[in-house]
Amino acid sequence: MLAKFFPFLCWFKDYSLVRFRIDAIAGLTVALVLIPQSMAYAQLAGLPAYYGLYAAFLPPILASLFGSSNQLATGPVAVVSLMTAASLEPLATAGSEGYIAYAILLALMVGIFQLSLGVLKLGLVVNLLSHPVVNGFTNAAAIVIATSQLSKLFGVYVDKAHHHYGTIIHVVQAAFYYTHWPTLFLGALAFGIMCILRRIAPRIPNVLVAVVVTTLISWAVGFEHNTTVDISVIESSKPREVISKFNEAVNIIPLIAEQRSKALKTLDQAKMSHDTIGILDAEHDINVAAIKIKRMKHEIHIYREEIRGYLFTGIEDVDGALSFRTKDKISGDEQADGRTWRIKVGNKPLKTEALLMMGGGCVVGVVPKGLPSFSVPRFDMKIVLQFIPFALIISLLGFMEAISIAKAMAAKTGQRLDPNQELIGQGLANILGSFTRSYPISGSFSRSAVNLQAGAHTGMSAVITSLTVVITLLFFTPLLYHLPQSVLAAVIMLAVFGLVNISGFIHAWKAQWYDGAISIISFIATLVLAPHLEKGIEIGVVLSLLVYLYKGMRPTIASLARHKDESLRDAMFHGLQECEHIAVVRFDGPLFFANASYIEDKIMERMLNMKKLKHILIVSNGINDIDASGEEALSLLVERVRAAGIDISFSGVNESVMVVFKRTHLLEKIGTDHIYSNKEDAIGAVHEQTHQDGNELCPLKTVCHLT
Repeated sequence: MLAKFFPFLCWFKDYSLVRFRIDAIAGLTVALVLIPQSMAYAQLAGLPAYYGLYAAFLPPILASLFGSSNQLATGPVAVVSLMTAASLEPLATAGSEGYIAYAILLALMVGIFQLSLGVLKLGLVVNLLSHPVVNGFTNAAAIVIATSQLSKLFGVYVDKAHHHYGTIIHVVQAAFYYTHWPTLFLGALAFGIMCILRRIAPRIPNVLVAVVVTTLISWAVGFEHNTTVDISVIESSKPREVISKFNEAVNIIPLIAEQRSKALKTLDQAKMSHDTIGILDAEHDINVAAIKIKRMKHEIHIYREEIRGYLFTGIEDVDGALSFRTKDKISGDEQADGRTWRIKVGNKPLKTEALLMMGGGCVVGVVPKGLPSFSVPRFDMKIVLQFIPFALIISLLGFMEAISIAKAMAAKTGQRLDPNQELIGQGLANILGSFTRSYPISGSFSRSAVNLQAGAHTGMSAVITSLTVVITLLFFTPLLYHLPQSVLAAVIMLAVFGLVNISGFIHAWKAQWYDGAISIISFIATLVLAPHLEKGIEIGVVLSLLVYLYKGMRPTIASLARHKDESLRDAMFHGLQECEHIAVVRFDGPLFFANASYIEDKIMERMLNMKKLKHILIVSNGINDIDASGEEALSLLVERVRAAGIDISFSGVNESVMVVFKRTHLLEKIGTDHIYSNKEDAIGAVHEQTHQDGNELCPLKTVCHLT
């Protein structure tokens, strides 16, 4: 009983110091991969990099303590991080306080869904996401994730478009206009280090080596070269004018938003008092405010892009102070500092007395020292209701990723997995992780593989991993300041290459063409509709359910004849001749309201086409369930067939169907003498009645191929 509620107690059965040492080494190895990866994935989720560390210190312990897999490494992962960003970006600006609060709330909701499914033992609900849908989505998500890092790799800044492909077009255009070559160099160097070490020394933590080397280079050469200046040192008048217009536009939005809030309150009051005119006026004011905000955001976007397009050269004055002039205004005899400077601009007004000028690359920056504070996420029912579909998709997708990895490792280790217990572990990890400012997490394929290769015996390795992250947060955060953003982008891009699985499309198509089509459609829909990734999954799930429903409405109804191996097989598929007097019909699937009329149509069709037909035998082994509509259809079928002077029998009726026959008195209508235990006995019984000439060649007794 204790082991059921506290699965980690099983770790200590036959545990030894030798096993602990192996687990400790495995946990430390995983931590060396987890620390840089978690920071990279946090940025993919639209959060500050250090929130990845917050998601990496408590959830791995909880998922391991209460899960069922000994080797599953839990924490930030690429697909869940991307889904988090896709869910939150319509509601708040990435990286803002509101955005962070929503991410933490989303983790809590994901955890509640997973824990509820686990406690209620509903782990099978994950089967709603079929393999073709997941394959199509995962391949598309890998491409979206990789391409989303291109801006950081080239050191360019663009506003996000409505669709992801539009954003990528803007990134490519910006990269052609200006690429920060040191940023690209460090990203490429990180790529090279990781790829080479993977090939020649797979046991060395290649991600950690790449991070350490590039961070040291960044620190040594002064990769980040920012300075704060007054707007007066920008000697070009046009940039100053655009900055002024940008600030005006940004400052107007809160005023319009306040007017909209007042109109919303007025609308609520008008609805409560049933004031029709007041409702119409308030709705008009809300719509006008929404249009104004949309227009202002478009203006801000234009100004921001223009500000980002200015490339400045620093001119040193006699006293060593810098002034800035656009590159096209520099004369040949002036002493430039050799750098290209840009203005850092975001969604907030620019401080004209303290403009941030970027003369280098982008780094992680200050990582707060110490552990995150413990706090309960703030509930807002309007936001919670909006998050429900996203939380459900993330919880199912995250669990499917985790359980797939756990099953693959269990096949190698021989460990027994409990999907419902794994749901409980993942749910608790997300719930309690949200109390320490974690965003949604799941099982990681790459880190789990590292854990398995390092020889981890129990979840104690996850405990060591988490303790390593805690030590990093407490003592080593200053070392992460100079880590280049382009290196984190390279880490993400290399990690998601493993998600690309082209053979999955081919395999699905070979299994069933419609599975291959669903996989391809899910892939295309996810790519085209990104960043609204949930739409791709929803389209794939709907298509899967429609195919399932169609197959249920049109089950296989085969006519049987004798095959050369003496068994009864599908006559059309094997090219066998059918008996003229006996129609042996096999029905494959449950008989229910959606296909009840279908079996009747197919039997009537055989009666019309077979002029010498005397007996119909329905092979019922495949009918594993029947509802009221199905029973009614069989009852009418028996009446119509016998009214036409043709007899009808059933063979292989299973217990659950026979119970329905008895309860509805259909058994009495058919006759117990027309119910046979198997098709061979049934054919033997009706053959003599239907064949007057004993020497007549019958395909049910002898193999007769169609000529």
